[in-house]
Amino acid sequence: MADPVPSLEARRSATPKCIALLYHDVVPPGEFSSSGFPGADADAYKFERPEFERHIQAIYDRRHGGHTATLRNFASPLANGDLLLTFDDAGASAPLIAETLELRGWRGHFFVPTDFIGTPGFMNAAEIRDVHERGHVIGSHSCSHPMRMAFCSASQLKQEWNKSVKLLSDILGISVQVASVPGGYYSKPVAEEAGAAGIEVLFNSEPTTHPHLASEILVVGRFSIQRGVSAETAGQIASADWRRITQQYLFWNAKKIAKRLGGSYYLRLRKAVFERAS
Repeated sequence: MADPVPSLEARRSATPKCIALLYHDVVPPGEFSSSGFPGADADAYKFERPEFERHIQAIYDRRHGGHTATLRNFASPLANGDLLLTFDDAGASAPLIAETLELRGWRGHFFVPTDFIGTPGFMNAAEIRDVHERGHVIGSHSCSHPMRMAFCSASQLKQEWNKSVKLLSDILGISVQVASVPGGYYSKPVAEEAGAAGIEVLFNSEPTTHPHLASEILVVGRFSIQRGVSAETAGQIASADWRRITQQYLFWNAKKIAKRLGGSYYLRLRKAVFERAS
């Protein structure tokens, strides 16, 4: 007789805590347009290579080496306190980032906005396959990278997830079951349509150590590391320093309120601020 399927509540309570870090592109000093999306607002999330390497070393030191976990689907093993490294936008620098992680025996998650595959600043299909074959996780980051995904219609969400999942699955020859939400605009409909497209693990931008289930999908929050965050701070977050985690959570909630109240004006203001600072 087959074992009974665990209830939703049992699966939820059995999910271990973890630390997932959110990075983006890594570029040569001063060459911010060489990888990922262009513009000052996108550049704020890109690291110059020497600084990124300091981050990785600080994380490695604070965690005393250890390993990184990878989630390819809901059934992937996850132990309490595991570290996951994720990279949104998966620009042309992804193979270089992968190499940096591999020097320490680590693997990461690279989320691809599929409409941009093979365009300037982004990986082509062969590079995506290569990163996958080196043991890293390739996942969907939607197809067109909508800035406010939670405000897309049901039909738009369906297309964003289905189109991107199908293309990546065709490129890799496997079923892609992992994704991340672009722009941090997560909602229940976003998760529901991701699940309908075959996604089993969905990363968002909520800074929490507690993955949860939504519409039968494992939703994993992440701590966003932007340019200007010190290597020491990144290492503290990676080692679950409660002070740094609390700071991130409070900042994220303040930004969430600003997004909700400001709507599209929030994005315009953010872009203007970054352009003035660049």
